[in-house]
Amino acid sequence: MNYIDFVILGCAVVTFIPRLIPALCIDRLDFSPKFEKFLNLIPYTALAALICPGVLTVDNQLWYIGLIGAVVAAGLSWKRVPLGAIVILTVVILIVVYSIVGFFTV
Repeated sequence: MNYIDFVILGCAVVTFIPRLIPALCIDRLDFSPKFEKFLNLIPYTALAALICPGVLTVDNQLWYIGLIGAVVAAGLSWKRVPLGAIVILTVVILIVVYSIVGFFTV
């Protein structure tokens, strides 16, 4: 093994240990319902933090296209439409919007 292999292995161990310890000990802890609700919301907030910057950077010239897609997807999910239908309808609506915008900008 060379130096790079040891660095990669060390990084893997240092990353794995902090993830393993809470996973092994979480069953022994009792959290308040409020704190459990907070913990359950973390994945949604992380997903929102990843998605939101990309919404406005989909197309540099037509920045509002991503915003339209986000509003459509949010509206459909608010109405509890199944996930596959949300994806398909959002893509179809954005294709229509791109076609309309392309028609007027030429």
